[in-house]
Amino acid sequence: MAVIGISGSYGGLNLGDEAILTCALRELRQAAPDAELVVFSRNAEHTQAHHAADRVVAVRDAGREEIAPEIQRLDLLLLGGGGLLYDKEAHTYLREVEIAHAADVRTATFAISAGPLETPEARRLVARVLNRMNAVTVRDALAKRLLEEVGVKREIVVTSDPALLLSAKPFDEAMLKAEGVPTDRRLVGISVREVGPAAPNLGTVEYHTLLANAADFVADRLNANLLFIPMERSDIRESHAVIAQMFEAERASVLKGEYGPEEVLGLMQHLAMVVAMRLHCLIFAAIARVPFIPLPYADKVSGFLGDVGLPAQTLEEVHAGPLLASIDRCWDERRQVCETLDAHVPGLQARARETAPTALSALSGQIGVVGGPDTPDASTAG
Repeated sequence: MAVIGISGSYGGLNLGDEAILTCALRELRQAAPDAELVVFSRNAEHTQAHHAADRVVAVRDAGREEIAPEIQRLDLLLLGGGGLLYDKEAHTYLREVEIAHAADVRTATFAISAGPLETPEARRLVARVLNRMNAVTVRDALAKRLLEEVGVKREIVVTSDPALLLSAKPFDEAMLKAEGVPTDRRLVGISVREVGPAAPNLGTVEYHTLLANAADFVADRLNANLLFIPMERSDIRESHAVIAQMFEAERASVLKGEYGPEEVLGLMQHLAMVVAMRLHCLIFAAIARVPFIPLPYADKVSGFLGDVGLPAQTLEEVHAGPLLASIDRCWDERRQVCETLDAHVPGLQARARETAPTALSALSGQIGVVGGPDTPDASTAG
């Protein structure tokens, strides 16, 4: 019986990452029903309670000597999915992969994303480690292009985000009522996050004001109530900060209960539109065929928009005029948006189903070093 580990940003911190893990474990179970599935998690207790793993290892607070025995017993270590390879954290998430390579354990990525990768140290590290992996899958073409740019020579297979395979759990009218969400008007979902990489040229107050203006516009233009959907706990604070700047604050509420990704996907059936910053809120809307518009954020959002056949923009100028015009246009063209999603999402879901078989193909191979750590390609990229 093969022992397969999967390591990522798991442990209940973010609904998008939890959706990825839910779908990854299900796909791995279907592809390798007799395998033991081990999750390396930030919060082992949360992961054990919410996911169908055979074993959970608390990884982020453990030292290398504590983690090494857990990795040495694996036949295959999977890295991902999600956006793990970026300047600040690449070394953290690649630690387990390096331990696996030292122990001759086979490795593969599981529909990861990458970027920003701007520091020479991070670029060299990513190239060196991924060139030793047995299989590399990424969730979009932008990630493939970036990894090739930093010096990854191994074949890179583009699949798609595992969360696209998520199944909804019911979120009924009684649950909306328990949340205190009024149903006298159409309901629009909004997802916001901290200013950070979302709009680095804006101050926090200005940023909240921009989003509040957008929320007021939606409430007025669509005659709608607004439901802010936190995708992680810090989003609750940001949601209230935006509402505090709104003229129509009485039209807005924040989802308060602790829900898993499947319930949040079920919530989408009640929404007329989604205006979101978090990638996986947009993915949930796409699965449910709810028209959506991205708030200014990151390249990974552009990559997803391109994949679903919508204009690949992130509103980088973050001015009120272009933002409100985009929201207005999305609402006017909502039928076309849904038709476009109908045409593209099934293909992305089919690609997502290819990730597990591609990653598991690493079980039958040998670790092949492509441009090893001392070659010019791996050591000077970037």
